[in-house]
Amino acid sequence: MNQIPPFRRQRSYLSQFSTGQLHLKNPWISAFFSFSYPGFGHIMQHRYAAGYILILWETFINDRAKVNLGIFYTLLGEFEKAKDVLDNRWLILYLAIYMFGIWDSYRTTVDLNKQYILADREDAQVLIMQMGTFDVNYLDKRKPSIALIWSALFPGLGHLYLHHVITGFFIFVYAVAICYLGHIPKAINYSMVGEFTKAINELNMQWTLYFPSIYFFIIYDSYVLTIEHNKLFEKEMSKYLRKKYQSKDFLYPL
Repeated sequence: MNQIPPFRRQRSYLSQFSTGQLHLKNPWISAFFSFSYPGFGHIMQHRYAAGYILILWETFINDRAKVNLGIFYTLLGEFEKAKDVLDNRWLILYLAIYMFGIWDSYRTTVDLNKQYILADREDAQVLIMQMGTFDVNYLDKRKPSIALIWSALFPGLGHLYLHHVITGFFIFVYAVAICYLGHIPKAINYSMVGEFTKAINELNMQWTLYFPSIYFFIIYDSYVLTIEHNKLFEKEMSKYLRKKYQSKDFLYPL
């Protein structure tokens, strides 16, 4: 279906696999999530291509420079170990992209907030359903608590509930890889039987330290997305009812 709008700015875009939407965001929250994990601030803005690239780059360069291990030893107060484990050849390449991700997510959030205000004032039409060969996507009221619970059970499931198929699948596979490389399932198993020393020794901290940032971002993002999609659904329904049933030409059945 052609989605070239007859208006100047769009409020949303539906494809078979995802829903892109403009809504007001706090630029400091975008910057914070980019600070905790490059790429997440861009995913919040539905800039998925840039977000995926930054996430994959972070995975590669962090592993080469051993940034997570350096953070781990620093938190333990073992500063000499932290200094020894860092690879300065890769660390220099890490810093510029890291700072760019924080700056760009903040800047883009400010710009997109302005675009949203203008689009909302224009009261642009919203497409509510997109059907294709592989999938069907549609706007509907969903429960934020359900998205939060599924995301808490495992990253990616909350986004699949919201029909963000590509992002949900990407995060799901990425989280599985992090869990496997960090030996997190084995550590959980040891913890459940009370063998905490074995659990600590089992963890690969270079990979395990990725998981908290992923976990808490995905819970937050799925919860906020559900609320904003619900608002978009209500605005579309309100406009439809005003146009259809408040027209002076509407023929009342009685």
